[in-house]
Amino acid sequence: MVNPIEISTQRLFLRQWRSTDLEPFAQLNADPEVMSHFPDTLSRKQSDDLAQRCQQLIQQRGWGFWAVELKSSCAFIGFLGLHIPRADLPFSPCVEIGWRLAQSHWGNGYATEGGRAALQVAFDQLSLEEVVSFTSVENCRSRRVMERLGMGDSTETFEHPAIPPGHHLRQHCLYRISKAAWQVSQ
Repeated sequence: MVNPIEISTQRLFLRQWRSTDLEPFAQLNADPEVMSHFPDTLSRKQSDDLAQRCQQLIQQRGWGFWAVELKSSCAFIGFLGLHIPRADLPFSPCVEIGWRLAQSHWGNGYATEGGRAALQVAFDQLSLEEVVSFTSVENCRSRRVMERLGMGDSTETFEHPAIPPGHHLRQHCLYRISKAAWQVSQ
């Protein structure tokens, strides 16, 4: 077990998960709009299991998909952070940046604000050479966040192995940012 990294931005606190996060996380994962770029919504058990995995990975590594809390209200609004994705992706091994926020908090710049702080940790504290992000090619909202973070569209697409063949979300795009590009942008 290591000391978990926690991140404070102007409006957000990226922190370890708490039991009080489970109910709002389950609501977020049951929202068809939030989950529209995933094959399905999550049941309460699936949502709780995901939160537990996120919590365990932070305990093991000190970083991961952190719970996101609004400083102004102490409300849990989703997750954001860094993760080592499945080994069978065509660009593995790698570290990805990702997020999932409650729909009521979209459009406020939280994903970009938290994403910048997570990239700062990735490059300055973890000394990573590159961070990737990927999503369904249809997910324009997340692609715009990736671009605001300074990530470049690699123009590579791939079929995500966890999504069934023929499913409209199977085709994914890949974005990348190197440590050198991040440092230039700062």
